[in-house]
Amino acid sequence: MEVFTDRYFMNEALKEAKKAFDNDEVPVGAVVVVQDQIIAKAYNQVELLKDPTAHAEMLAITSAANFLGSKYLTDCTIYITLEPCLMCASALFWSKISRVVFAAADDKNGFMRLGKGVLHPKTKVEYGLMEPESRVLLQSFFEQKRK
Repeated sequence: MEVFTDRYFMNEALKEAKKAFDNDEVPVGAVVVVQDQIIAKAYNQVELLKDPTAHAEMLAITSAANFLGSKYLTDCTIYITLEPCLMCASALFWSKISRVVFAAADDKNGFMRLGKGVLHPKTKVEYGLMEPESRVLLQSFFEQKRK
């Protein structure tokens, strides 16, 4: 039985998203993995850092690049609980990441509105893994905000 599956790593990203939720941030989490090892974890910190670019993906990309000592993440996979926005997808393009796996689609702000061509041509994309778990967390967050 394989322990380090896509589901395992997406669950780790969901743990990061729950940290964001607990810190009153939009609950999005991301982890970067290379050779079955998590090298970066992050969650949205836009409010905390007062920085509109402090999305989970951006923080995870920076952390992973620092860990590897390289601007390229060519052998890495990023697991994200929500479809990346155009800013994050562009950063993923420049990182030349090998694979992007996201849970919930973002019909309003997600990069897929423009197509996979936003990412590097060699980047593989998969989505929908653990989508219900991610969606519930996001809906709970925004329901609280409306009250």
